[in-house]
Parts: sequence; C-alpha cells; structure tokens
Amino acid sequence: MAEQAASATGARRAAAKVALALGLVLFAQALLALCLVSAQQLLVPRNMPFGVTGPPSPVVAEVASRTGLALTAYPSPSAVTEAADRGELYGAYLSGGSADTLIVVPSKSFFTQTELEPAFVAAAHKLDRPVTVQTVRPLASTDPVGAVTSLLLLPLLIGGYLAAVLVYKAAHGTAAAPWRAVILAGYALVGAVLTDLIAGLGIGAYSSSHFWPLLPCFWLVTSAVALAAAAMQALVGKMGTLLVAVLFIVIGGPPAGGLGTYLLPVYWRNVGVLFPPQSAVTLINHVLYFGGSDITTPLVVLFLYAFAGTAVIAWYGRIRPARAAARKAGAAAQTPPAASPPDSRRALTGILVALGICAVMQCLFATNYMSASHAPKATDLPFGAVGTSPVLAAAEQHISLKVTPYPDEAAARTAIDEARLFGALISSGSSNTLIVVPSMSDLAPLDLVAKFEDAAKATGQTLQVQQYAPTPLAPKDPFGLVQGLMLVPLLIGGYMSSTLLMAATGRAAGRWRAAQLAGFAVVSGLVIDVIVCYWLQGFPSSSFWITWPICTLIVAVVAFVAAVLQKLLGPVGTLVTVVVMILFGNPSSGGATGVPYLPAFWRDLGPYLPPRNGYILLHHTIYFDGHGTGRALTTLLIYLGVAAVVLIVLDLRRPEAAVPVDATEAAAVAVPIGATP
Repeated sequence: MAEQAASATGARRAAAKVALALGLVLFAQALLALCLVSAQQLLVPRNMPFGVTGPPSPVVAEVASRTGLALTAYPSPSAVTEAADRGELYGAYLSGGSADTLIVVPSKSFFTQTELEPAFVAAAHKLDRPVTVQTVRPLASTDPVGAVTSLLLLPLLIGGYLAAVLVYKAAHGTAAAPWRAVILAGYALVGAVLTDLIAGLGIGAYSSSHFWPLLPCFWLVTSAVALAAAAMQALVGKMGTLLVAVLFIVIGGPPAGGLGTYLLPVYWRNVGVLFPPQSAVTLINHVLYFGGSDITTPLVVLFLYAFAGTAVIAWYGRIRPARAAARKAGAAAQTPPAASPPDSRRALTGILVALGICAVMQCLFATNYMSASHAPKATDLPFGAVGTSPVLAAAEQHISLKVTPYPDEAAARTAIDEARLFGALISSGSSNTLIVVPSMSDLAPLDLVAKFEDAAKATGQTLQVQQYAPTPLAPKDPFGLVQGLMLVPLLIGGYMSSTLLMAATGRAAGRWRAAQLAGFAVVSGLVIDVIVCYWLQGFPSSSFWITWPICTLIVAVVAFVAAVLQKLLGPVGTLVTVVVMILFGNPSSGGATGVPYLPAFWRDLGPYLPPRNGYILLHHTIYFDGHGTGRALTTLLIYLGVAAVVLIVLDLRRPEAAVPVDATEAAAVAVPIGATP
C-alpha cells in the first residue's frame, strides 16, 4: 500500500510538472500573439509630427481631418526643411504662392510616405491646388522599403539576450560573478563587429561608409541588453531569464517602431520608450540616415540600461561578497577559497563554447533575415493581362512579371479569386485598368501602381487603378500583416512545448509524449485563434472555425519535429529546431510581402519547410477560400505523420536516458527567437 501511495504521489507530481510546463508555454505564446498583433496590425499615423509653413492651407486641413497628424508651424520653408533633414518630422507641407510643396521623408518611415503622399496629392487635386513632391533624406537603393533598421535589431537584441543566458548557464548560475560584466561587454563588441561586417560589407545592406559610425551603436545596444539581462538574473535567479525575454522581447520588441514609431498605437509607443528595442531602432535609423542628429534620448536610455546592469552585477559579484567576508572573523574567512585550476579551466571552456554558439546564432540572424528581406524586388510576379497595351510592355522594363493572358476580365478575376495572380491589366483601346490585390501582398500593389503609372505617362495612355480582393482584408488588418504575425507564436509555441516538456520530465520522450503535445497543439491553436480573431479582430470571424485546426496543425508539426530531434540529439535538438524553423524557415516564408519578392535561394528553400506552408495555408484559407492550399496542407501533414511515426518507433526501440534539467533550459532561450519581426 505504501508503495502504491508513493507511486500515485509521484505520478501526480509528474502530471503537475507537465501541466505547469505546458501552461507556461501557453501563457508565453498567448502573450506574444497579443503583443505582436495588437502593436503592428493597424499601422496608421497617430499624432505624427508634421511641419507646416505659410498661410493656413485647406489641403492640410482636409488631410489632417482624416489622418492623425500633429501639426507644427515653422517660420520659413528653410526652417521646416531643416527640421525634416534632422529627422524631427515625418513630412511637411509648404503652402503659398502659385503652388504648394509636399515634403516626404522616406528614411523616417517608408510606409508613412505611402500613406501621406497619396492623401495630400488627392486632396490638392480635389481643391484645385497645384502641388509638387520633394523628397528629403531618401532611402538607399539597398534599403528601398526602410527594412534595414528593423532587421539590424534582430541579431543585436537576440545576441545580447543569448549571451547573458548562455554564459549564465555555462557558469552554473553565477549571474553576478565579478567578471560577468567584462565578458558580456567583450562579447557585445565581438557581436557588433560581426553584425556590422555581415550586414554592411558582406550583404551590402548599407554603404561601407557607415561601418564605423554604426559599430559603437551596435556595441551599445548589445551591451545594454546583455548587461541588463545578467542583472535581472542576479536579482531573481533563473526566473530572470524568462523575465528578460518577456520584458525585452515579448513586450519591448513589438513597439520597437521599425516601420515608424508614430504608426504604432499610442499606448504601445509609450510602452516602447521604456525598453531598449525602440531606442535601438531610433539610434540606428538616425545614425544611418540623419547623420546622427537627435539621438540624445536613445543614447541616455541605452546607457542607463548598461550602467544599471553593470552596477547590479558589481554589487552582487564584488561589493556584497566583500562586505560579507569582512564581517567574518579571521583572515581565512575574509578571503573566499579560489576555485581549483581544473575547475577554472572547465568553466572558461564552457563560457567560450557558450559565446561561440551565441556568435553563430547572431551571425545567422544577421545573414538570413537581412539577405532575405533588406531589398525586396519582384521576380516573375504572377500577373494577368486582358487585351494588349503598350503600358504593359513599358512597365515590364522596370518590374519582372510572369504575364498570363486571359480572354476577358471575368477570367482574370477568377484567377485572382484562386490566389494565382498579384494583379492584372485590363486594356481596351487607350483605356487601361490596373487591378491590384492587397490581400496577396502588402508591397505588390504599391510596386505595381508606381511602375504602371510611370509606364502610362511614358506611353500617353490613361490608367485607372482598382483594388480587388475576393475576401476584403479585415478593418483592423488593412495591410494583410496578421497571418505573418500570428505565425511567429505558433512556431515558437511548437518547439517550446516540446522543450519544456523535456525539462519537466527530464526525458526527451515518453509514453504519453505524443498525446501531450497533440493536446497542447489543440488548446494552443484555439487560444491563438480566439485572441487574434475575436479579441484583436485580425481576420474575419467567419474564418474562425477553419483557422483553429490550421493553427493546431502548425503547432503540432513543429512540436513533433522538435520532439524527434530532441530524442535523437538531446537538448541540442532544440537548437537545431530553432535553426530549421526560425533561422531558415521564417525568412523563406514570404510573409505579407509575398514569395516573388524573395531572393532566389529563399524562394526555392521555402516550399520544403513548415513556415511557408503554414503561412500559405493560413492566409489562403482566410482570404482566398482555401484555393492554392493543397500542396501546403500535404507538406504539413507529411511532416506531422513522419515525425509522429519516427517518434513512436524511437520510443519503442531506444531506451530513454535522463536529460539534465539545466540543459533543457534552452526553452528560455527559445522564447524570443523570431519575436521581433
């Protein structure tokens, strides 16, 4: 009886550990989905700094009544232009005389320009007011949509976080050792140099002249994150790792403002000021495009994090131990025993290995995400044509199209309904109608309109632009970003569930492992679906029920793949899963921009990995009635079936050795990966 009672007690404790582990994953996953989607689903101007000069303009009044602009009057055109040149304004309007001038600042925010320029030009035309557009601080040709700043944040932020976490683990939890600050600051410099070399000189995302100005910025960002993370570990122990991930990545990452701080909801913009990511984005952007002007605030914030982290580490690593030793009687008590040389060498080796892993991960983030996304350019963009027109031939000189002729407009629209086209040109004589599909891509409509309008002017043809989508985008997702955003917590939840389950049980597999992961996937898919669909209204509620099993399938695929790799490789399997799913799978998914805008390597790799198939299945089901999802669904089911069979076979044929719980704390490392799109 006693043995039975002890066995039952042990079983209850094991079940409680499993429930707690999966509950933590579900909480982190739900919080990440809530933060990411709510911060970035609706990017529109909100109290955006905008300059005006000259007499009051009805054009400005017309646009300001519909757009969230914070108007500031300047005494002269030169004053407002200088303010824009310093990065203080997102745009300006100069009124007076026979014509007005609209100033746009694309390097401040490319997507703000795409909002403001059409609005002002249309208002001026409506009010019969001539207007010219003047560009201040244009984007570089290697950064046509202003993505480089956000992409630089990924390796810097995650490199600093990983350095603190992995060094903490390698040093067996001594987060406040006296040498910790020096090691982390030293690694931050190495990571900054690697990121600068890869992104600048290697990939060419910015000119080589920016190498030295950006290097200290990169060093400061990585140092601030690493030192603050180590300080939190010193204050609260192992939970400090999770706390840093939640504060700096899950909460601090979404309001970083890479697309424009004043496009964020006001509360997210205010939250972002408190954390390093937003300050890092502002610092990098202003050094890269505005000659380092107006960077006092981000410098102060980042230095405060670095200094505070160093002070906490010094207190717990040197000052407090020294005071405690001084209170003890006797010389022996005053000097703590030094570690034996073998232990010191072993600890040093562990730290070097940890930092080596961190450097590799940081390099992969810098290389993969930057090379995939810094300069999106369409290649063989699927496009339909009805009739013949010189406009199409002229446009093809500036954008790569894969043109398919259709007998009439109805046939072209049917192809759009089936998610086969990104746009179409309907021609009849000298009249042309360009149909763009905002639910297929956030960038393609802008790209097509710009190229075809120029082509129409060059050929003397008339052109009308018409937006068309089989299922209109949700009002709170006007740019079609939500499916790409919600994919991130689904992927992270998948491998975190398997990893924390390994930590809770001390084994990489078990009799009920597959059932536990499948059950988690069902609950996880439902939670994400409810948050994004009903709470945040990120997609039409009519798609709720079909989206739930898709979310479940994505989580289950990643969880089962992670479980197999962990069974074969132990805790290293988590790292391999992160590399496959996040470092290669996520950049090759295509996301809201679309697969044709990926470079050849990423375009060809994506079909073989779950993230692109998961995105297509989600996106096409919600906005294209499930058309074009057969291959994606088949691929995901093959992944799930093969992983499940392999896991069962391995469980039956290979006795499972215990896995050190400390080693499975890679789950804490897994929290931030990919959380800053």
